Amino acid sequence: MKTLNKVNIQGLSPNQPIGVFDSGVGGLTVAKEIKRLLPNEDLIYFGDTKHLPYGEKSKEAIVEYSTKITNFLLEQNCKAIVIACNTATANALKEVLELVASRVPVIDVINPVAEKVAYEIHTNVGVIATKATVNSGLYRKSIRKHNKFIKVDELATPLLVPAIEEGFKNHPITHAIIYNYLSNNKLKNIETLILGCTHYPLLLDEIKQYYGNRVRVIDSPNIVANQLKIILDKYHLLNEQNHTPSYHFYLSDITKNFEKISRKFFGNKISLELKVL
Repeated sequence: MKTLNKVNIQGLSPNQPIGVFDSGVGGLTVAKEIKRLLPNEDLIYFGDTKHLPYGEKSKEAIVEYSTKITNFLLEQNCKAIVIACNTATANALKEVLELVASRVPVIDVINPVAEKVAYEIHTNVGVIATKATVNSGLYRKSIRKHNKFIKVDELATPLLVPAIEEGFKNHPITHAIIYNYLSNNKLKNIETLILGCTHYPLLLDEIKQYYGNRVRVIDSPNIVANQLKIILDKYHLLNEQNHTPSYHFYLSDITKNFEKISRKFFGNKISLELKVL
């Protein structure tokens, strides 16, 4: 897998933090995998909870939010930026790459997943995602760019993000929403399902329960974290110092659900800070 931007590593150090951003709690699923796979890395996370859900916003708004956050993470001296949001990737990746240029590597959450799926044994692939991600068609384009024989069906599932952000997990509300979406005819013949929003792995058990063993559900956060590791290693930016890493979380609006999930994933000593850009 190749990084999407060429990087001039002069001035970058393995000791610098990794920047991660998302519209809310969803990107924590990626950050959690980065923590597990790269236990020596410091993380700076920006959750744009004030503007969620991104999936209902215009492309122009998503580009504005994403580039402002990227600028902030660059100001925080991050050595790499992970766009841990499918909607931001689908609508603002080009603009983020132009802004960053060759300063630091940028890792998104769609292209590594699409490439991995394209080169494995898959025939009928389903994607559930926000309206903005589905409207972009980026998953279908990215997968079929590598393998034109794979059939890709995308379904917008806009009610899932608000339900997750409200803390409805293992709840009759999410059970009903999941059943309603996954029983849609568009997904009738799929053998593989991509969770095309980083919020959705928070409902992974419920989604797997719906399918049983009939459909393979792709672990996107793990694929993205592995891609990050490959790229940092390529540029000799892996932090190999055995130390206690720092995890700092900036939020445009501090919510109880974000606080609950972030502390569950990262422990009670993490720092949450309000930051309006």
